[in-house]
Amino acid sequence: MSKPENKTETPLGSESTPDPVTPAMTETHTDTLPGIEEQFRTLELKAAEHYDAWLRAKAEGENIRRRAQEDISKAHKFAVERFASELLAVKDSLEAALAVQEQTVDSFKSGVELTLKQLVAAFDKNALVEVNPAGEKFDPHKHQAIGMVDSEQEANTVVSVLQKGYLIADRTLRPALVMVAKGK
Repeated sequence: MSKPENKTETPLGSESTPDPVTPAMTETHTDTLPGIEEQFRTLELKAAEHYDAWLRAKAEGENIRRRAQEDISKAHKFAVERFASELLAVKDSLEAALAVQEQTVDSFKSGVELTLKQLVAAFDKNALVEVNPAGEKFDPHKHQAIGMVDSEQEANTVVSVLQKGYLIADRTLRPALVMVAKGK
């Protein structure tokens, strides 16, 4: 048994050409995928969002950098503030000592000793350490040799200190001026 074929006969001379794609077929295809223009608009929106986020991040970075520079500037400007406030008490004591009309040598000496104690306390509070290297090995990082002298001590040993040195937080503020022993 054969199936009956449903053929429409075409007149002679007019051959049938394949049917062109109908618009209904393309519409179903385009309904499932967004059009290029729509994709382009979506990508433009995403690009604008990313650009906006980048600009905000850049501005935030600049603000952080600017604030850090201001903090550093303030730290440099006011770093000595604590130490200076400690020295004000020393200055007040010196002025008070000079204001006394009748001074004796003993009262003057005790006033100077008290003022020196205030100054030493201010140094201690601010990590300012005195370097008095008498009898130590010469260290060019902490000492400045003024000269060499003959001595019974071992060579390159500090014989005498002409001026004390100072360290601030283990960093040399002023080297000690010293005389060093020559080799035997």
